[in-house]
Amino acid sequence: MITVGKTNRIGKPIDDYKGGASTLCKGCGHDSITSSIIKACYELGIDSHHLVKLSGIGCSSKTPAYFLKYSHGFNSLHGRMPTIATGVGMANRKLKTIGVSGDGDTASIGMGHFVHLIRRNIPMVYIVENNGVYGLTKGQFSATADDGSFLKTGEINHQPPIDLCALAIQLGCQFVARSFSGDPKQLVPMLEAAMAHDGLALIDITSPCITFNDHEGSTKSNKYTREHRQPLHDLDFIPYYDETLADYKDGEKFSLKMSDGSVLKLLKLDKDYDPTNKLAALSLLSDMEGSDTIVTGIIFKGEGKKTFQTAENMIEKPLSDLSINEIKPGTQALLDFNSGHQ
Repeated sequence: MITVGKTNRIGKPIDDYKGGASTLCKGCGHDSITSSIIKACYELGIDSHHLVKLSGIGCSSKTPAYFLKYSHGFNSLHGRMPTIATGVGMANRKLKTIGVSGDGDTASIGMGHFVHLIRRNIPMVYIVENNGVYGLTKGQFSATADDGSFLKTGEINHQPPIDLCALAIQLGCQFVARSFSGDPKQLVPMLEAAMAHDGLALIDITSPCITFNDHEGSTKSNKYTREHRQPLHDLDFIPYYDETLADYKDGEKFSLKMSDGSVLKLLKLDKDYDPTNKLAALSLLSDMEGSDTIVTGIIFKGEGKKTFQTAENMIEKPLSDLSINEIKPGTQALLDFNSGHQ
């Protein structure tokens, strides 16, 4: 617990890492993730002026407004956050980058951009707030919704889900993790580890949508237990729910009762689990596919892959700090360069 009035290693109070008041639904898992990001950045002693927060479109993409009020920020187009992150990484290698996306923003319209971000290994923390639905457009299935899951309307999803963690590992991502928004004891150090990683770090976080995915038949955190579905006109009224938290040990399977009476089953990876074994990581995700349990922890952590900037032999100095002579070395420098490439 952080004491009010206390400062971190760079002399900053916790309030400096907060943002504006959230406009998300009360009890939304996304706000729990925000709290974990704030705590992780505070504990690491990150200078807000040296951090960029990015997002696309969706409920998840509102999150950056709620943390690190003194940092740089950019809210991009739907699915295009990875493109902006690539530009940030090329322009200034000294900036830390946190990108917050959603299952729709990443796994649908932004999939192509996400794939190439991993391929290039752009140094950043890429957070997916995953609830299996499009919350801003009244809760349709997203591409991560499990086959056989139900909407509140009774509609069944017959499409197979995209497992972003498995995809990231197959594409060569060197840091892949999954967590639950209501488990800050796991999520905070996971975020700290991701921010210390030199390269792209993906964290897929199951984050309950208490408005559209809180019913029986849903596999994204909440199961709706009432006998009758709610009338459509009730959707404009969002009841208050307390924040749902989980506290359980490594290697333990935990059934978490949600505020509506539904149950979420979580399995935290054991301390003996080897996150450096790529085949074991993919096998684990394959075993979990179609089960009623969400496995959480750092699923895969590789080493040795060059970042995009290193592979392209880019300079360490931010482009904005380059002098006119460095940007425009002159005619003779161009002639010397051309003479060596004839």
